[in-house]
Amino acid sequence: MEWRQFVMNLETIDPDRIEAALLENGALSVTLTDAGNDPVLEPAPGKTPLWKDTRITALFDASMDFERLKASLRASLDIDELPANRMELLADRAWEREWLKDFGPMQFGRRLWIVPGDAFMPPAGAVDVRLDPGLAFGTGTHPTTAMCLEWLDGIDLAGTEIFDFGCGSGILSVAALKLGASHADAVDIDLQAVTATRQNAERNGVQERITAGISVPTRQFDVVIANILAGTLVENVDLICASLRPGGRLALSGVLTSQVESVRNAYQEFIDFASPVTLDEWAMLSGTRS
Repeated sequence: MEWRQFVMNLETIDPDRIEAALLENGALSVTLTDAGNDPVLEPAPGKTPLWKDTRITALFDASMDFERLKASLRASLDIDELPANRMELLADRAWEREWLKDFGPMQFGRRLWIVPGDAFMPPAGAVDVRLDPGLAFGTGTHPTTAMCLEWLDGIDLAGTEIFDFGCGSGILSVAALKLGASHADAVDIDLQAVTATRQNAERNGVQERITAGISVPTRQFDVVIANILAGTLVENVDLICASLRPGGRLALSGVLTSQVESVRNAYQEFIDFASPVTLDEWAMLSGTRS
């Protein structure tokens, strides 16, 4: 089956109104993306990420009459002309597997491998984490995640309890469990991330040792990992440090190299930091709670 999509830059059009109008006209999905170069890395809970130049893309089946669609949109928005737009034809394919073209097996540290699908067999003695090909975020390809995976591979996790704050796909929790941790609590504000974490845990046979949800646990852990962004790390310093037992290990990632000092200063009352690790423009801070 073929599909068609309607693509338009919003300019001054209200995104909520155009999204509602597209859905009313039978859109199967509606996506807002950056039309320029001004990424919104982490919107607040319940907020729609907006950019200075925002593009909207709506997917329809191939039978859609786009002239009728555009007339309907003009009427719904009460405007004479729509901003520049285009229609694209999409051939049917296994969309959930498209991302695999750019994602192959990756090694982190001495033992840890992140592997898409089931075809690749890591070397003897390796610890492999298998990711669901339908879940394309949190694959280990971003420097912030890569540094966390390297760090996990380099510490003794045997029998430890892990708190993964901002778990995304659950890649860090699952990796920690396969490296020897006894239990992981994974938390995220995004319900899709919670679902992804549970599915990836099941895929790797560690579902009985992980708790994934949106509520922050009230107990302390041996290891806390927070791979989010600097602003959120600073805002949650008390929560994160309260979750780490004395002597426990902490890793903070999602920090630009220019933000290292501000994050370190926020935590220095509680954490004895090692030297930061950097990769490209990103840094990871790790340390021990005093």
